[in-house]
Amino acid sequence: MSTVWRLTVTGPIQPLLAAGERLNMADPAPALGWSVFEDDGDETHGYIEVLFADRIDETAFLTQLGLTRSDLEAIFMPLPEEDWIAMSLAGLPSVEAGRFLVHGEHTADDLQPHHISLLIEAGPAFGTGHHGTTLGCLKAMDKLAADGLQPTTILDLGTGTGLLAIAAKKLWPDADILATDIDPVSVDETLINATKNSVSFAAETADGFDHAAFEGRTFNLILANILAGPLIELAPQVVARLEDGGTVVLSGLLEEQAEKVTAAYVAEGLSLKEQGLIEGWGTLVLQ
Repeated sequence: MSTVWRLTVTGPIQPLLAAGERLNMADPAPALGWSVFEDDGDETHGYIEVLFADRIDETAFLTQLGLTRSDLEAIFMPLPEEDWIAMSLAGLPSVEAGRFLVHGEHTADDLQPHHISLLIEAGPAFGTGHHGTTLGCLKAMDKLAADGLQPTTILDLGTGTGLLAIAAKKLWPDADILATDIDPVSVDETLINATKNSVSFAAETADGFDHAAFEGRTFNLILANILAGPLIELAPQVVARLEDGGTVVLSGLLEEQAEKVTAAYVAEGLSLKEQGLIEGWGTLVLQ
């Protein structure tokens, strides 16, 4: 029987969020998967769970993540295969974001008539809808649609699982959508997930805006759930691809990074229209 190892660290939420961001930025990924959770009723406290295929030196791993504070508690233990499967399913409940319900096959019964279904199973790409960045983008998109936005051309930059592109296609079925990612595994996963959700759009492996898929193209709406550093670096190129009067939805940034990211896009001529915060992660809507 194969064994998965689980490292659970509990304590103040901010160092745990910072550790989660370090894991998100790591290439290659140092673990099978990870999630940061707030404690119910206490937004200042929480825990991070990290899953490994083999036993590791947990002390060295925690040091790499900056998790060496005395007010943190770490537990490292093996999980039998059957427990791992059960935990995977239990750890991915349905999530509501505006009218959207992000769910797996195992929680399809949670769908109600008013929901817009987003079927996303846990897989090799980032973006199951359970992270504050993805939730923030989905809520922002739903609000934009409710406020009457009708984009005809949409870019999902750094698409991951394709969740945002799929959500956009369900909100605006007539829109021409391009989803891109630097990781070919993510693009493959995106196309699989699009089929599962009965939508279709173009998806390309593209490292930056020099790819042929962008040639001569501009967009009414650009979605970019990546990280603060790339968002700032790409600001001139993102705005250059935005049509006059267009909208950008940005996430992947911590609360304290929002001001710098906003400034980069304001410097390119955009103005901040909305700003959201979920579990320490910010979402920005600029036009």
